[in-house]
Amino acid sequence: MTDRSSPVSGVAERYASALFELAREESAIDRVEGELGNVFAMLDASADLRRMVESPVFAAEEQERAIGAVAETAGITGLTGNFLRLIARNRRLFALPGMIRVFRDLAAKNRGQVTAEVTSAHPLSEAQIEALKAALKAKVGKDVTLNARTNPALLGGLVVKVGSRMIDSSLRTRLMNVKTQLKEVG
Repeated sequence: MTDRSSPVSGVAERYASALFELAREESAIDRVEGELGNVFAMLDASADLRRMVESPVFAAEEQERAIGAVAETAGITGLTGNFLRLIARNRRLFALPGMIRVFRDLAAKNRGQVTAEVTSAHPLSEAQIEALKAALKAKVGKDVTLNARTNPALLGGLVVKVGSRMIDSSLRTRLMNVKTQLKEVG
């Protein structure tokens, strides 16, 4: 799920678990997961928002106002909106991406699925996503939910993480391996 040796992962697990339990009590797991997915996409798309979330320079009040405005603009209210404001007030906003990942894992596990984090150099087409889901389902024996991200630095290929397993078929890694092999020869 997460690296348990990191203090950030411990914070993320505790907060995400608490949010998951509250969402389960309200029968709102899918809604909360969708809203957190929207927040994750906003973090992925905005360097300014990421900086505000990750930086300890901003006061808790500033972070709470900013994340509240972001939530309001995105139409995120209720449990998820209150959760975002709470973690800002408690100075835990830096762990939000980890909290979202842990919540997604808990929701997928609750549905009998596994979650795969997929990073590609370019956005994947629907056909590629479906083919990847089918291949992963055959490998792990469970339905697979994909969380897809793009990272142009990969140059090509994919990096797929399912649980503690990672498959890195990116062009960047292959080129780094060739570079290492050439250094060993010369």
